[in-house]
Amino acid sequence: MAVPSVPYLEAMLLLRGAGADGLDAGALAAGLYIDAEAASALLEQLREAGVAGAAAADGTIRYAPREEVAALVDRLARVYADNLIGVSMLIHSTSGQRAREDAISGRQDY
Repeated sequence: MAVPSVPYLEAMLLLRGAGADGLDAGALAAGLYIDAEAASALLEQLREAGVAGAAAADGTIRYAPREEVAALVDRLARVYADNLIGVSMLIHSTSGQRAREDAISGRQDY
């Protein structure tokens, strides 16, 4: 699972935290302080990645990851809560995929 940006990560975690209520693009936009178009794009990326389900008739998206993705997201949420700056730096680093994998696995030798 790749985490391409901090807004993507935070959108994933907000969606996870919304539980059965889910989020629509407007609620996600408000939570991330971004515009609704960017929020819609993030929700689409989350659907494509297998993190979110299809949109309901009212536009609400619910957290619906595959089992293996759910375990990774749970772990990433714990690591991000403990080391927000370190994870953010890894996402922004030029070392690419390896850094993202290290962040998810919890490696902290950076």
